[in-house]
Amino acid sequence: MITDTTTSTATISCSTQEVRRRLGTIYSRGEAAALTRVVCCEMMGMSQSHYYAGEDMNLTDSQYARLQEILERLERYEPIQYIQGYTTFCGLDFLVRPGVLIPRPETEELVQSMKEELPRGSRILDIGTGCGCVAISLAVGVQEAQVTAWDVSSDALAVAFDNSRGYAADVRLELRDVFDELYPADPIGGYDVIVSNPPYVRLSEQSSMERNVLDWEPHEALFVPDDDPLKYYRRIGEIGRDLLAPHGCLYLEINQAFGGEVVQLLAGQGYRWVKVHPDWAGLDRYVTAMK
Repeated sequence: MITDTTTSTATISCSTQEVRRRLGTIYSRGEAAALTRVVCCEMMGMSQSHYYAGEDMNLTDSQYARLQEILERLERYEPIQYIQGYTTFCGLDFLVRPGVLIPRPETEELVQSMKEELPRGSRILDIGTGCGCVAISLAVGVQEAQVTAWDVSSDALAVAFDNSRGYAADVRLELRDVFDELYPADPIGGYDVIVSNPPYVRLSEQSSMERNVLDWEPHEALFVPDDDPLKYYRRIGEIGRDLLAPHGCLYLEINQAFGGEVVQLLAGQGYRWVKVHPDWAGLDRYVTAMK
C-alpha cells in the first residue's frame, strides 16, 4: 500500500490481493474470496471489471480508514451483513443489525414455495418474524395478503417495522411470546397459514458452528435445549389448533435432524397431510401440515 502524490488529491493505492490475504488468515479460502469481492465492490465502490482484472483500489484517506474499519470488524468475526447493515432475501434488501437473526438462503426456498402456493387474500401469521423478511416477502409476493407478524424481541420488531415501511408492506407487527396465553384470532375466522422459522439448533451443536454466528447472532433466536428440541413446534402446533381457520396450514422450517419427529408430533396433534420437504441440497428443510 502506497501513497500516490501524482494527482492534485492524494490517494492511497490498495491491492485487492492484500485484502484477500489479510482475510485469508482467519477465513477459508473461499470465504475470504467472497468477502473480498463484497468489501471491494459493494462497500468500497470498485467496479466488477476492475476487480476481476486485478487492479488496485485508489482510496481517499476517509475511504482507506473505512476499509480498515471493515477489515478489523471482519477480523473479529462480525458478520458482513451487520457491517453492511442489510442483507438480500427473496430479491429484497432487508435492514439487519446485531440482535436480529440474519436471514438464511434456505428460508428463501420455504417462502418461494408459499408465494407459489398461497391464494390471493391469504391471512398469514408469521411467528418469530425477526427482521420481518418472511412476513414482508409474503406481503409483497402474495396478492392482497393479510399478514400479522409476532416476535418476542422489541429490537427485532423495530427493525421489522423499518423494513415494512421501506416496502410499504401491510404487515401488522405484534410483541408476543408464543408461550403466553393466546387471545382470539384476528382476523375473525382464523388464519389461513401460520409460518415460522423458530429456534431449532440444539445447544450441543454450538461446537460445530462458525464464530460469526455463535459470537454475534442472538442465541434466543437460534438455540433450544437438548432435552426438548421440539418445544417450539409443540407450542406452534397448539397455537395452530386454536388460531388456524378450518383447513388452514402450517409451514415450519426445521432442524434437518428432526424431520420425522416433527411429523410425528404434528400428526399426534391431529394435523393431516403432514409432509417433510427437502431443500436444494436434499436436506430436510421444512414441514407442511393441514389443520
